[in-house]
Amino acid sequence: MGERAAARASVEAMFREEYGRLLASLVHRFGDLDLAEEVASEAVEAALVHWPVDGVPDRPGAWLLTTARRKAVDRLRRDRAYAARLAVMQVEADRAAPAPPPEIGDDLPDERLRLFFTCAHPALPAEDRAALTLRCLAGLTTPEVARAFLVPTATMAQRIVRAKKKIRQARIPFRVPGADELPERLPGVLGVLYSVFTEGYAASSGPDLQRPDVAEEAIRLARILHRLLPAEREVTGLLALMLLVHARRDARTAPDGSPVLLDEQDRSRWDRPMVEEGLGLVPVALTGGPPGPYGVQAAIAALHDEAADAASTDWPQIVALYDVLLALTASPVVALNRAVAVAMRDGPRAGLALLDELADEPRLRGHHPYPMARADLLHRLGRRAEAADAYRQALDLAGTDAERKLLRRRLTQVTDHHRTARPPDGPARS
Repeated sequence: MGERAAARASVEAMFREEYGRLLASLVHRFGDLDLAEEVASEAVEAALVHWPVDGVPDRPGAWLLTTARRKAVDRLRRDRAYAARLAVMQVEADRAAPAPPPEIGDDLPDERLRLFFTCAHPALPAEDRAALTLRCLAGLTTPEVARAFLVPTATMAQRIVRAKKKIRQARIPFRVPGADELPERLPGVLGVLYSVFTEGYAASSGPDLQRPDVAEEAIRLARILHRLLPAEREVTGLLALMLLVHARRDARTAPDGSPVLLDEQDRSRWDRPMVEEGLGLVPVALTGGPPGPYGVQAAIAALHDEAADAASTDWPQIVALYDVLLALTASPVVALNRAVAVAMRDGPRAGLALLDELADEPRLRGHHPYPMARADLLHRLGRRAEAADAYRQALDLAGTDAERKLLRRRLTQVTDHHRTARPPDGPARS
């Protein structure tokens, strides 16, 4: 790699890693997300011009911040009306959370916590929160964010513009909530990160089961949030949960791309250092007060990751943890997962009885794991015709090609033993 190419690669790596910090510092100083994005991009473009000639500075983050600030000041001088509007916004923000402008030291000032809470503000629609978080804090381009959510770039650009317009018009302050607000606001931030991770762990649509790049961005953001809020146990719990689940990524798909369920995975392919890191965080998430939902989910994931195989898993303890989680969330998906755990502890008949109690739950009607779980338990009980019907229902609801491959295979296995009137590979709708 030539010197110029190496310098460009250094700038791009620095931009991706530090973009959130740079943008947050500029937003804190100038109070405008659009302005901050524009001058941050201009600073990076300037670095691409100067660094290959002059060399990468000793403090690249500070260089970028200084350059971006100068460009912002120049722009405000040229546009006095814009500067006046910005000044009003800044006065209001200072009243809400007075703080001196950050000084440039050896490292870029870390104002990302403010940006986390701004991007996840409850006044924004849920889909806009996740998009804005990836754009502003992960440093993804708009096309990259669009790929993360499997929507056209133009659609994602409209979402991001809409979110920034809402922040501006509603005058949402760029600040960290006070201690009295934090318990109410933090779950929204964690929910955004969890939704991004979930899309990477189990894609909602498309050809593949997993999208590791999306999951890894969520983990990177969770690590940042954990560094910024180390005393918040649910932040620790979410990071632990992500690590313990993502550690299984290499074992979760077969060579044809279809899912490999947990009890069939080759556990030697799990990422043991990632498992150990997650296991180390779980006790922190569960001590010092009542457990939170992410901490409890992390504890469940830890029991799975500690077990040598499905048979030796501590199913009684997992059921007990699901009881706690169900009390915390009252989620039908948690009730579904608890029923599966009960089936592993007490047998398929007990699990099926619990699943049947959820049959009228509206939030599970479009959730393909529900009919799939019923089909698996019906198959284990020898009720193959009913199992085939349930597999067909799951096949109709599955969102990815990978999941449909697994369901077709299981449907074929059932109908090979018990032929029904309908063909085993009926049309699947995405």
